[in-house]
Amino acid sequence: MLDGLRLAFEQVGYQTAGRKIELHAEDHEGNPAVSQTKYRKLVTQDKIHVLAGVLLSNIGYGLIAPIERDQLPTLFLTTPDDLTKKRVSRWILRTNFAGSQNMHPLGDYAAKVLKYRKVAVIAMDNPFGHEQMGGFQRVFEDHGGRVIQKIWVPLNAMDFAPYLTQISKDAQAVCAVFVAGQGVRFLKQYADYGLKARLPLIGSGVMTDEHVIRSLGDEAVGTIGALMYAPTRDTPANRTYLKLAEAKVGRTPAYFTAVMYSAGRWIIEAAKLLDGKVEDREKFVAAIRRASETTEDPRGPIKLDEWGNPTQNIYILKVERVGGKLQNTVIHTYPMVSQFWTYKPDEFLKLPAYDRSYPPARP
Repeated sequence: MLDGLRLAFEQVGYQTAGRKIELHAEDHEGNPAVSQTKYRKLVTQDKIHVLAGVLLSNIGYGLIAPIERDQLPTLFLTTPDDLTKKRVSRWILRTNFAGSQNMHPLGDYAAKVLKYRKVAVIAMDNPFGHEQMGGFQRVFEDHGGRVIQKIWVPLNAMDFAPYLTQISKDAQAVCAVFVAGQGVRFLKQYADYGLKARLPLIGSGVMTDEHVIRSLGDEAVGTIGALMYAPTRDTPANRTYLKLAEAKVGRTPAYFTAVMYSAGRWIIEAAKLLDGKVEDREKFVAAIRRASETTEDPRGPIKLDEWGNPTQNIYILKVERVGGKLQNTVIHTYPMVSQFWTYKPDEFLKLPAYDRSYPPARP
């Protein structure tokens, strides 16, 4: 994440609109109390004009109140649906995706293109896993499919055997959501237990992002996911970004790097729109919104909606081995996907939030 932000600023020599860009990086250590202390330091001592980053939802939610009190323009990477649905702050814009946003299209693709009718889901037992699976299930079942089973795995689980052995024999495919080290272990064990050979695996694009598949081999090949970025996109903006990123990190970067590169570019271009007068915070937030639409982005076109979430392309990706290296190949594009999918926002917001038990499985 930090590499992505630095890439954007290095690209312009840490200068924009006649102003010097100063980057102050702090580590909240995953601790809400530490995050509050670091936040106050950034605001009162460093006198920052904009805050960027934050991946963990508990940290993000904990910072909403001080951000609103200080009226601080903020670009969050964290994904909880409610942040741009029911707990909206006009000072907070999301650079990433709402938790369920990528998985709505995957539900559509699984039903309409892959023609699955009965799917078992297995996912990390936290809000990200719940929201991702909720998005998949709702759209999948809208088109005639059925989620027949939900298996929730604790975040500290190292051995997936107790969960893999529960997968229903009636399932035509498995949809999964895991990230980082847990994603690596899941994909390896899914293959080790012989499931890869008989049950197609689909799931979150984060599960097969470059930060995961760089630690895998053939276990990952054939897995289909959904994400709003793929390094294999052949566009001028993505080629420029990848040249910079690969030179800096020495490998194909994770999608987190691309998202923070976007955040940095938006900040740079917003400052230009204001001739460097970023002290006017209301105008700065508005300028960041405009910049998100006019700045060429590695992931494709972007438009922040009125709730502060990007409407953007979602790519259906397939892990393939090309030239001896694993990559995420784009096999289908859903253009300009809203966080509400094709549902009307007011009707969507009246329904229960996606959680551990909603929508329910139907054995």
